[in-house]
Amino acid sequence: MKSSLAGALALGVMMVVSSAALAESPGDPKSVKSTDGKYFDAKGDPTYNVGPDGKVDWYTFSGYRRYHAECHVCHGPNGGGSTYAPALKDSVKRFNYAEFAGIVIGGRQNGNSVMPAFSDNKNASCYIDDLYVYLRALSTEAIPAGRPEKKEERPEAFAKAEAECMAAK
Repeated sequence: MKSSLAGALALGVMMVVSSAALAESPGDPKSVKSTDGKYFDAKGDPTYNVGPDGKVDWYTFSGYRRYHAECHVCHGPNGGGSTYAPALKDSVKRFNYAEFAGIVIGGRQNGNSVMPAFSDNKNASCYIDDLYVYLRALSTEAIPAGRPEKKEERPEAFAKAEAECMAAK
């Protein structure tokens, strides 16, 4: 049974994806705004922040954790792809945030290749932003492959959103 939060998220994402946003490129990933430890680009999409010392924002670190828990089995370590599924660090260069979220939540079929829907998987659906920013950081080589060595502290807003999403039925 679909959770109401995941269902609402999927519906919202699909509505955005069906609009002209599909044709937009992801744009410049440079962070121009931060709210409660979350960074955004000029288009308002979630993005990464890497300090001069290599310290990543919490959401990028969380994306690393979620990616390696749910995505790397098919898409390969560090977004590099495999014989089974494409390199997501390359895909996010073409897909904007709405497209990426729509594919993760709703799934996609491309010939014989099938990406299952992750709307019922809270370890993915609750962390769409995190997955996107991690892959964006890899795609621009803002971070090296592997576990980020340094990270910002977990923001309270993240902890609250995580608890709410994970508790939703």
